[in-house]
Amino acid sequence: MRTEQKLNMTMLCDFYELTMGNGYFQSGYKDRITYFDVFFRDVPDRGGFAVCAGLDQLIEYIQNLHFDEEDIEYLRSKQIFSEGFLDYLRDFKFTGDIWAIPEGTPIFPREPVVVVRAPAIQAQLIETFTLLTINHQSLIATKANRIVRAAKGRTVLEFGSRRAQGTDGAISGARAAYIGGCGGTACTISDELYNVPAGGTMAHAWVQMFDSEYEAFKTYCEIYPNNATLLVDTYNTLKSGVPNAIKAFNEVLKPMGIKKCGIRLDSGDIAYLTQAARKMLDDAGWTECQISASNSLDEYIIRDLLEQEAQIDMFGVGERLITASSQPVFGGVYKLTAVEDENGTIIPKIKVSENVDKITNPHFKKVYRIFDKQTGKAEADYITVWDEEVDVSKPLELFDPRATWKRKTYTDYVIKPLLVPIFQGGKLVYEQPALKEVQEYCKEQVQALWAEVKRFENPHNYYVDLSQKLWDIKQNLLREAAK
Repeated sequence: MRTEQKLNMTMLCDFYELTMGNGYFQSGYKDRITYFDVFFRDVPDRGGFAVCAGLDQLIEYIQNLHFDEEDIEYLRSKQIFSEGFLDYLRDFKFTGDIWAIPEGTPIFPREPVVVVRAPAIQAQLIETFTLLTINHQSLIATKANRIVRAAKGRTVLEFGSRRAQGTDGAISGARAAYIGGCGGTACTISDELYNVPAGGTMAHAWVQMFDSEYEAFKTYCEIYPNNATLLVDTYNTLKSGVPNAIKAFNEVLKPMGIKKCGIRLDSGDIAYLTQAARKMLDDAGWTECQISASNSLDEYIIRDLLEQEAQIDMFGVGERLITASSQPVFGGVYKLTAVEDENGTIIPKIKVSENVDKITNPHFKKVYRIFDKQTGKAEADYITVWDEEVDVSKPLELFDPRATWKRKTYTDYVIKPLLVPIFQGGKLVYEQPALKEVQEYCKEQVQALWAEVKRFENPHNYYVDLSQKLWDIKQNLLREAAK
C-alpha cells in the first residue's frame, strides 16, 4: 500500500481508462491517433462567462506521466489486464499534442478549452486528471473574479483554507483565486509553491490570550509596527475594540511616525459597524487606517454592503470562494471528436443525445475570438475546422448554430486564435507565464468583455458560433446517426 508521500498522479484516473486502454491494446488500437476536446456546457452561477485556469498543473502532470513497478503489481493483482499491456505501461510516456486556451482567458460554453491529439491509450488515460485540474481551478477562478468585480476595486483576499475540500482544494484553490483577481491568500504553502502572496495578522485567540484587549493590541503593534491590523470584534467592537485599537495606535505607532495600520471586523452588522468605526478612526486622526471585513462573504453580500455605504477597504473571503459554494461543480467534459485512419485522414466523430445540450461538436477544431476594431471589445467566438483560415480583409458572417436565422456580419474586426500549442510530439513547447502575468492578463481580457456579459443577473448571451463548414459536417453526422 502506498503512502501519501509516494502518490503517483498517473494513477489518479478512472478505472475505465485502464480497462479501455487494455482493450485498445488487445484490439490493435493502441497507436490509433485520436482527438479529444475539453469543454463545459454551463457557466457557474448562471454568469456570462467563466475564467480558464489549471493549465500549469496539467503541464506538470503530463511531464511526469509514468507507471512504476508498484503500480504495475497493483494492476496485475486485479487479474484483468494482459501481460502485454502491463509491459507497455512500463515504458509509458505522453507522445501526443495538446492545445489549450491560456489561463486567465474568459471562456464560454461548448468551445474547446483543451484539445488532445494522441494515441488512443495516452489520450484516454489523461482524461480524469485533465478534467480535475481544469474543472476545479476554472471554477474557483470564476468565482473569485465575480467576487473581485463586486468589490469594485477594493482588495479581496482568499481566506478559505480551513474550510476547503481537501489539501489540494486549499492549495491550488488559492492559486486559482489569485488568477481570478484576489490580491493574496491566507494559505502559506500556496505562496511557497506558486508565489501567491500570503499574509495574515491575528485571530480572536490572540486577543483572548492576554489579560486585556488593549494589552493584546499594544503588544501586537510593538512586534509588528509595520503590519498592525487589529481584530476589534472579540468583545465589543465599538465600546472596546475600536477605542483600544486607537489607543494602541496612538501609544505605539504614532511616536514612530507610522500612519499605515488597519482594523478587521469578522462579525456583527458589518455595514453599520464599519460606518461607526470609520468615524471614530477619522475623529482620532487615523484617516489612513484601513478597515477590513470578513465572515461568510460572497459577491452578493459584498455588493449589498457597498450599496449600504459600508466603509470597507479590504475583504477577506473564505468558504464561499474556496468551495464555490453556490455552485460547487464546473461540469467540464472530455469527449472524443475525431480519429485518424491509417492514411492520416481525420475522421470526425460525434456523440448524439436526445438532450440537445449533450450533442458534441465534431472534428479537430480551431477557436477564434472576434474583437471590434474600434472598441476593442470581444464580440463573439468562432469555431472552425482545423484547416480553415479566416480572411480578415473580407466580411465575416456568423450565425447562431441553434437558431441559424440569427446572423451578424462583421466588417471592421480583428481575430485572435485562442488555442495555443502546449505539447508537440510529447515535448513542452509553451512558455509558461509567471502567475502575476496570468492575473494581469485575466484582468485585461475581462475588461475586453461588454458590461452586459459581466452582469451577475441575466447576463447577455455571448455567442459561440460554428463555421458553415463545421456546421455542415455536424448536420451530416447527425443525419447519418439518425439512419
